Amino acid sequence: MSQGVRIAPLTAADVGEALTVQRAAYVTEAQRYSAPLIPPLVETVAEFRADLRIALGAWSGTRLVGSVRGRVDGDRTEGDRMEVVRFAVAPDQQGRGIGRALLAAIEAAAPAEVGAFWLITGAESFDNQRLYKRAGYVAVGELADVAGVRLLVMAKPRPDHAERPGPPPRS
Repeated sequence: MSQGVRIAPLTAADVGEALTVQRAAYVTEAQRYSAPLIPPLVETVAEFRADLRIALGAWSGTRLVGSVRGRVDGDRTEGDRMEVVRFAVAPDQQGRGIGRALLAAIEAAAPAEVGAFWLITGAESFDNQRLYKRAGYVAVGELADVAGVRLLVMAKPRPDHAERPGPPPRS
């Protein structure tokens, strides 16, 4: 990872800056799919603030250069799982190991009862998929978002748990 980058919890005071980084990072995804209204680009400050239970940022000096959140969902048959959401690294900081560090940090920040992780990425977002595969994630399904973008669901068991990854629970 880049020298001088530190990872720490996001607070309500960081939300505006984190939302700016998120939007900058997801613009290329929106362009790739010709879908300007993908959920990460239309999320509001209030929605972001309501989702800070497990939220991390990466700072280079005083500049926020990346963020990621985790959402725990319980399932009585498969144990608790955590979704990795709104994973973003500022475009000019990508390729420096910040994403790998954030992904490892959000997994480490998961509550002890979490036995598996899952995330959603664009079906044609091959750079993202490579990162996730190197981190141990495997494709477990496909779906489409509200903007009609085809998505790939990826999952992995927590290394210290024996459970197998599966698709996310149906809402």
